[in-house]
Amino acid sequence: MVSDAVRSEIWFIMARQLTDRQQKFLEVLFDEAKGDPVKAKKLAGYAEGVSTRQVVEAIEDEIVELTKKFIAQSSTKAAYTMFSIMADPTDLGVKEKMMAAKDILDRAGFTKTEKVEVKSAEPLFILPSKDAED
Repeated sequence: MVSDAVRSEIWFIMARQLTDRQQKFLEVLFDEAKGDPVKAKKLAGYAEGVSTRQVVEAIEDEIVELTKKFIAQSSTKAAYTMFSIMADPTDLGVKEKMMAAKDILDRAGFTKTEKVEVKSAEPLFILPSKDAED
């Protein structure tokens, strides 16, 4: 089921003068069609002769925006999945679930921070070059 945030984003995008079928396509793409553009095209009422490529290319920017929103919303579930795996690491498929959760969090912008420590016995200073006039 489409979350309220994705639904509100669809309504915002609809203000961009999309056709009724394009709006319906976006609604069902993230709900009933579960991301399948061919199924979404059929559910939105497009004729059989219309190619899925044409439909997707016409609203590509909107699909990208909604996909980003969808991934961002999925990040909380991914974080919860990681913590539940920590609580019960013997559950079946934990390695695959952990990898999937990590991928979603990475795509949502939550990456682990890496610290690099630089040490030197003698500091090195880089000075600007001397002008020929000096």
